[in-house]
Amino acid sequence: MKALSLLLLALFLGKSCGPTTGHEMTTTVIEYTAHSRGYHLKVVLSNQKALVSQGIAPENPTRELAISDADWKELITYFEAVKLEELSTLKDPTQKRFYDGAAIAHLKIKYKETTYETVDFDHGFPPLEIEKLVHKIVALAKANE
Repeated sequence: MKALSLLLLALFLGKSCGPTTGHEMTTTVIEYTAHSRGYHLKVVLSNQKALVSQGIAPENPTRELAISDADWKELITYFEAVKLEELSTLKDPTQKRFYDGAAIAHLKIKYKETTYETVDFDHGFPPLEIEKLVHKIVALAKANE
């Protein structure tokens, strides 16, 4: 009986500490921004939808896009690979933004009532640990221009 109890406890704890499921992603909000003097991009992902705004002028309204099931599953896969607690310590691979060589980018993730943020990095050159996720977010925004 003790062995059965231990087995069930181990299964329960293992399941609760496992990777993110699609259901948990419905409450997760991922926000990617990139800006420079003449460029502005903001993409907010939540519950299989994306809000995309390019430019800050009134003639550039925010667009709402539905994300396909295949793209959403791919985003979940990339999100699960991200270590949220380490997000603020990731190193930027380039510093082109210091001399206007790239827009300043930033990633913010709100997951289970906690917000995780990166330090600024160059748009187009994210830290290796979040590269796939960032490139997928930007690709979704560009595909629906």
